[in-house]
Amino acid sequence: MSSHAREHPPGDLTGTRPAGPPARPAEGAARRRLAALGTLLLTFTALPVALLVVPDASGGVVPAAASALALGDAEIPGLLRATGLSLPALLVTVPLAAVAARRLPAWGVLMAGFAVLLAGIGAARLADSLPDIGTVRALQGAGAGIVLPASLVLVWERRNRALSAAWAGALAGTLILAMPLALKAVPVPADGAAVPDWRVALAPYPLLAVAAAGAALAHPLLRGRRHRRPPPLRRTERGPLLLVPVPAGGFAFLAVVAAHGWSPGARLLLAGLTLLALAGLAFAGARAAAAGGPSGGAVVMIAVGLLCQPVAGPLAGLAAAGTGTGGPPALPFAVAAAAALAAALAATRTGTRGAVRTGYLLMASAVPLGLAGGALGRWALLAPLVPLGAGAGLALAASLRDARVGAALFGLSLCFPAVLAGQLLVLSLQAARLQRSRPVTDAQHVHALLEGYRIWLAVAGVVAVLLAGATARLCAGRAATTLARAPRLPGNATAGPGAG
Repeated sequence: MSSHAREHPPGDLTGTRPAGPPARPAEGAARRRLAALGTLLLTFTALPVALLVVPDASGGVVPAAASALALGDAEIPGLLRATGLSLPALLVTVPLAAVAARRLPAWGVLMAGFAVLLAGIGAARLADSLPDIGTVRALQGAGAGIVLPASLVLVWERRNRALSAAWAGALAGTLILAMPLALKAVPVPADGAAVPDWRVALAPYPLLAVAAAGAALAHPLLRGRRHRRPPPLRRTERGPLLLVPVPAGGFAFLAVVAAHGWSPGARLLLAGLTLLALAGLAFAGARAAAAGGPSGGAVVMIAVGLLCQPVAGPLAGLAAAGTGTGGPPALPFAVAAAAALAAALAATRTGTRGAVRTGYLLMASAVPLGLAGGALGRWALLAPLVPLGAGAGLALAASLRDARVGAALFGLSLCFPAVLAGQLLVLSLQAARLQRSRPVTDAQHVHALLEGYRIWLAVAGVVAVLLAGATARLCAGRAATTLARAPRLPGNATAGPGAG
């Protein structure tokens, strides 16, 4: 072999080095961008599909369903109870699925959730009795309750603040947008008696669920083989999660029983006690670093669940009643959802505690704006909805920014009991107002519902202030605990960042 051949390896006839090694960082960056794109695709499809099972849009199809099923007036409460089983099933499933997503591969848990969810959506077209309707809605709720924590774990695997903030913003925004979308898919007929197919209220957007399942199937291909799973599930993380199912299940059962059998006052008492229990669970879980989070994420999750859907959902129903057969105007709710996402992304560039306080301030400011607005038109709805969405997205993303995955899952398990408690509060206040005013005309009926909704807004404002104070106290307690555990240096030295 000549000396020329020994100087230059094969394939390098010009004497230059191979271009392989410098291309590896670029290839890694491209892979990371592709994985981030896959995570965003999963977030923006899985969360809307899961949260669309929360609202019950069957109110407009009750006459058609009762006629098709040959139900008498005494069986109408049973129909409404069956169509409302999705949220109770969801809130019981979330903490159990959270433990499964931490012990098993999260993608496998996600696909199991989509299988259950798609089974419930597909069977909706075959439901022809009250037990069938209840089973379909419970399956949808259970599937959504599996999808939500599994998607959160997959997002947390990326260890990317922007992706985690996008998940938080999508959660808050979809809670606001879910009811208007459901009502748009199930328009109230002009004569109040017939719709093309009353079963559409049981599964408004089946094709969106299929698309979300496809995005979930493609997620491993986009993520690649190299990904970092969260650390193994520890006892301090598992314990708080397993505290939730028993009280959540008891509350779900009582809420289903109370919905059409208890007086408004008894339902209000049940909802108030539930909120106190949720706050107690949040403070109990905060003692564990794996479940508490440094910024009170569990309490913020309660606030987001209590304020987003229970405030926006009834408002969408009132707006739909005011517009007639076309459903509520979707634009204000879509703008509020976009504000939630934008504020959540902005939380990655601000101080954590300041962002949480600002988020609470924005959510609380939505209450007087809603009380001052007398109209339910498209532009009037922007006043309360946009600060509500922006505040929820900002506070939630900031509170979860430095939290462990266990703390985020614990907060998620408390979010949906708060949603159900908020629904029970607003519906009970509206029912009490209807009993007191006894409206005769449709206009009087809508006016009574609006008065009950305004009372709920006042209650929600007070609760928002109390939750903000609880979050501040929780953060102060965490800061004091962290300072007490910090190592003490000799003399007058401090353990701050500049200590050397």
